[in-house]
Parts: sequence; structure tokens; C-alpha cells
Amino acid sequence: MNHSKWRMSVLVAGHAVDDLYQGAVPAIVPFLVAERSYGYVAAAGITVAATLLSSVVQPLFGVLTDRRAMPWLVPVGMTVAGVGIGLCGLGDSYLFTWLAIALSGLGVAAYHPEAARLARRVSSDGHLGMSWFALGGNAGFALGPVLVTPVLVFGGLQASPLLMIPALVGGVLTAMALKGVHGATTHHTAHAGRDDWGQFGRLTVVVIARSMVTFGLSTFLAIWVAQRVGGLVAGSVALVLLFGVGALGTLLGGVLAGRWGRIRTVRVSYAVAVPAVAGVALVPGPAVYLMIALAAVALYVPFSLHTTLGQDYLPNRLGTASGVTLGLAVSVGGVAAPAIGAIASATTLQWALLSLTVLPVIAWIAARGLKQPSPVWT
Repeated sequence: MNHSKWRMSVLVAGHAVDDLYQGAVPAIVPFLVAERSYGYVAAAGITVAATLLSSVVQPLFGVLTDRRAMPWLVPVGMTVAGVGIGLCGLGDSYLFTWLAIALSGLGVAAYHPEAARLARRVSSDGHLGMSWFALGGNAGFALGPVLVTPVLVFGGLQASPLLMIPALVGGVLTAMALKGVHGATTHHTAHAGRDDWGQFGRLTVVVIARSMVTFGLSTFLAIWVAQRVGGLVAGSVALVLLFGVGALGTLLGGVLAGRWGRIRTVRVSYAVAVPAVAGVALVPGPAVYLMIALAAVALYVPFSLHTTLGQDYLPNRLGTASGVTLGLAVSVGGVAAPAIGAIASATTLQWALLSLTVLPVIAWIAARGLKQPSPVWT
């Protein structure tokens, strides 16, 4: 395996480790509710901790990496993401827990733009390479509940420091693999076309709407299914299904884009997401798992396509494009979680989940105005 393929493999695996800690947050929430009696709004506040700082800082990291390569942010960001999650179960203070989760979100913000920029540079087949890179992140998100649930079921929240281990190991291995990558990846190649901020702005609306519905589901799905089907394990299974099927949907997106084109694939996906998300709230009993799977496919098929479209719209600002479409996409939605929690508190959790159907409608409407960019992949 040559150096480029080896480094790409490390970036894909590292993306899985990093996003594992984002997938860990919704899996931790039910344990916080059970052990500390948090309400819906307090539970949503934990998600905000993971996302608010990350969503604000992430584009800034993107701008910085467009100006100067900082490959050290990749292992450092990953490590900080894991340390924050590892600390979150220690002590009984809500503020301490909130700050620990926020620290993890900061690590995620530092990781994504530079990792995606490196993935774009290292990959010799950009579109396919970025699809695999995005798959790594979604697979890691799916593994979050798989890691968290057994650790916290058997050890309780005080066992949370064990959750640091993948980040500590992954950070060291990533730093070793990327050693010397600075000079190989910072050269500038000729780009095709100019940056199209108008189309990128429209794409950002799609990204934010998708992020909000995905985070709304991931924050409350485990609680909802635990009530609907019964038990914390049933809720964790729902999260594994959402993220696991979603990870497969990321690869399916590449296949469908090759057949239909990226724009059409994105539009159809969000059209399907509307009834699928509604079904999660309305379908009774174990059949809800079928609707979760359908919603996962519809919401994750466009995921890597957002990134390649964004980089084609902003060919001269790969870090900024990546920070928004890949990094911000998995963080900014958490800002809306308190609103969903407030709806749940004022009405019922079912009505709160049903309200999420508005978001894929917004994404579909915005996607109808997207135009096919000139590809810049080498």
C-alpha cells in the first residue's frame, strides 16, 4: 500500500474514532436521565453542550486551515473529543457534565475541517475518497452507542473514563501516520472555476435542516423507543439502527449519485425523509424500527454528496467547505434540541418528534434550487 492510500485509510479510521464521540452523546443522555433524573430540557442541554461551541468554532477552523495547513489538529482534536466524553460521568454537577461534553465538541470542531482537507488532498480519486471518509465518520457515529451502552450498563456513569481509550490510542496512531504529511499536502493545484457563494449558501440551508432533524432524532429517539418498546436496551438498539443503516446509506448515496446525479439524489432523499420521519413518531410497537431504518437511509444518502457539492461550489476553499458540509453538519443541529425538548415538555414527546417533519421539507425546498457545479475532482 502506497503512502497516499495508507494515509487515507488512517484518516477514514480516525474519522470513525472521532465521530464515535458524537454518537456517544445521545447514548449517554438516557443514562443521565435515569441516574440523575434530568428532564427533557436538561437532556437537550447536554446535546447543546456537544454542538453549540462546535458549530460556532468549526467554520473558523475551516478558514484557518485554508490559510495554513495544521495537520496536528487531526490527532489533537480526536484526543480532546475523547477526553471530554471520558470526563462527563464524573461528579454529580450538571455544569461539570455540560462543560466536559462541550470540551468534546471543541475537539470535534478542531478535527473535521483539517481532516477533510487532508482527505481531499491525499485522495487521488476525490469523490470516492470523500465518500469513504464520510462513511468512516458515520460508522463511528453508529459505534458510539455500541461502546457506551455496555460500559455504562455495567459500570454506571462513573465508568465513563474508560470511554477515552479509543481516542488516546487513535490520536497516537494518527499522529504517527500523518508525520511528514505537511509538505505533501499543502501544495496548491489549479482549480476549475470560481467560488459560488450563492449556491453554497443554499446548500448550507440544506445541511442545517438535515442536521437539525438528525440531531432531533438522535437526542430523543432512545428515550422514545424505550417508552414505545420498553427498556434502555431497546432505545440503544434504535440508535445503533439509525446510525448503522445511516452509515450504509452514505455509500448508497455514491451509487445513486452515479446513476441519477448528485442533485437529483439529494432531492429524492429529502422527499422520502418526510413520511419516514413522521412514521418514527406515529408507527406503534416494534414496527417503529422499520421507519427508523427508512429515515436513516433518506437522511444519510445525501451526506457525502453535501461535502463533494460544497467543495465543488468552493473549489478554492476546501477547508471552509468541509468545515460546513462535513463538520457543521454533525453539530449545528444540536442547537435546535432545546426547542424540541421544550415542545416535548409542553405537549408530548410524540408531538415533538412529529414536528421534525418540517425540516426535511425545508431541505427539499432548498435543494430544488441547487445547480450542478463544475466538478473539480482530479
